Amino acid sequence: MQKKSLETILYSTAGVGLMLVILIAVNVIFGAKPVRLDMTQEKAYTLSDGTKAVLRKLDTPVKVRFYCTQSEMATPETVYLKGYARKVEDLLQEYKQIAGRNLIIEKFDPEPDSDAEDSARLDGLEPQQINLTDRFYLGLCVSIADQRVAIPFLAPNRERELEYDLTRAIARVFAPEKATVGIMSPVPVFGEPMNPMMMQMGRRGGDAWAFVSQLRQDFNVKRVEMTADKIDDDVKVLVVIHPKEISDKAQFAIDQFVLRGGKLVAFLDSQSAADSRQQNPMMGGGGAASSPDKLLKAWGVSFDTSKVVADLNFKMQLRGRNGQPMEAPAWLGLTAEGVNREDIVTAQIDNIWLPMAGAFTGTPAAGLKETVLLQSTKNAQLVDGFMANMDGGSLRDGIKPAGVNYKLAVRLTGKFKTAFPDGEPKDAGDTNAVAKADSLKESKAETAVVLVGDADLLADEFSLRRMESPFGTIMSAMNANLTFGQNVVEQMAGDSNLIGVRSRATVARPFTLVKKLEAEAQARGQAKVLELQQSLNETQQRLNELQAQRQDKDQRFILSPEQRAELENFRKKQGEVGRELRQAQKDLRKEVVSLETRLKWFNILAMPFAVTAAGVGIAFIKRKKTSAK
Repeated sequence: MQKKSLETILYSTAGVGLMLVILIAVNVIFGAKPVRLDMTQEKAYTLSDGTKAVLRKLDTPVKVRFYCTQSEMATPETVYLKGYARKVEDLLQEYKQIAGRNLIIEKFDPEPDSDAEDSARLDGLEPQQINLTDRFYLGLCVSIADQRVAIPFLAPNRERELEYDLTRAIARVFAPEKATVGIMSPVPVFGEPMNPMMMQMGRRGGDAWAFVSQLRQDFNVKRVEMTADKIDDDVKVLVVIHPKEISDKAQFAIDQFVLRGGKLVAFLDSQSAADSRQQNPMMGGGGAASSPDKLLKAWGVSFDTSKVVADLNFKMQLRGRNGQPMEAPAWLGLTAEGVNREDIVTAQIDNIWLPMAGAFTGTPAAGLKETVLLQSTKNAQLVDGFMANMDGGSLRDGIKPAGVNYKLAVRLTGKFKTAFPDGEPKDAGDTNAVAKADSLKESKAETAVVLVGDADLLADEFSLRRMESPFGTIMSAMNANLTFGQNVVEQMAGDSNLIGVRSRATVARPFTLVKKLEAEAQARGQAKVLELQQSLNETQQRLNELQAQRQDKDQRFILSPEQRAELENFRKKQGEVGRELRQAQKDLRKEVVSLETRLKWFNILAMPFAVTAAGVGIAFIKRKKTSAK
């Protein structure tokens, strides 16, 4: 008996020891090659295909010098920054796994007055001032031979953009020459200087749009005046933003730029809120429309500047009168349903805001191929732009879905033909226009033009959220607007690997099912509402006719008994139809609210119910097994 007990103890001890050895071995093996499990749906913390493509192209060792202060400071800021630094190190290790020996990672602790601090300064790093005496370094420098690109400070608020920033730095050391991007716009996208006259008008100088600032990080950005009669030869991509009242000469300059192989990205607009507020800060509505009509006509495309797209599936909720929420169908919040998932520019984007966007119609001219990048759902309608701008919530009830996917952004590729077959248009008294034979008539090689039906999406107020923090003003993306704009320019400039990295920075989780069900309920009740509204309008028209008869000279004070009876009946009918209309509108809203309530309770109770059901099921199975024994 004692022998058996001793064997049991020995076997148990040996088993525990063997298990301990196995655990240590597994820990050592996996610790040598860190593996992270990414449970996010969009795989936000897994290296993108674009990053992998850049790393696999490395044929020369690239050195990454990572600087992080390792002092014993224990303020909340330093603890937070050190935690973020560990995430950066983990990401660098994943880069190392892909690039292998072609990526060299060096870590430095830039203590005050040390060689590491001198190296950090030479690499262009900027310390973050924590308090009056202490500074914190957290940045890196990527170098190859004499080329170097620094990220002076790895701001924690750019964690979602960290992979893009690092991959872009690696790509730039291999291609130090930046492409030139021209920007043509009548709105102050480059910022406005402060002057006394502006202050008297209630306006202040402003910084450049974030879209322009981001482009400057990757390209040589050149301002192109709206009066330009030629686009400089070094411009590879021309970005046109809200070209209101564009002249024929400027359109001719763009025409010749495209025909000689330049790439064009044009953000047009039917109701520009950014332009309106630039003209009058007290206005909150839409401004002038913009459309280079002659160019669009030559390309077989139409853009109605009097109409905007209203979509019940993509409607946004704005702050209305007295701060109350108001549904705005003409302010589109595009989800994955509205973007082209097959195109690299939009493949990973699912959250774009388009305030009062216009639509493109028509068939591309011969030799051109059209690719739709953004579109509405079929539960949409073209509505008057001015009325949509003045809408106080009534627009939603008047929408009749057209069953058409309206094109909100398109790309045209192929060989373009000139919109000016007679050469450069002449201004009054101008005798120096280019002769017909001297202007290009067709592009020799294929090129591309991207047309977007909204320009406000690039403005800071519709794309960024600003918050104050201990590290200064934090600007975070409200949507993927700037990502979309940057992706388009990068694709046109020729660097497509970075597109897949940038697109991961902004992901939204809109309630697409809720919006779809709401739109269906809206459509069911809308027919009754419109029928009653039409009946009410007809009744009101007949009443007006009877009142007019009463005011005729011969019958100013007298109505026949028949007329009085008819007048009374129509007044009664008007009251009944009005009550029915209000009740139909209430029923419609009640159905939508009821739907929201049911879904809300389902979301709240579904998981507890599932856990309870699973617990009861497991208990029942265990009890059945126990009773069987």
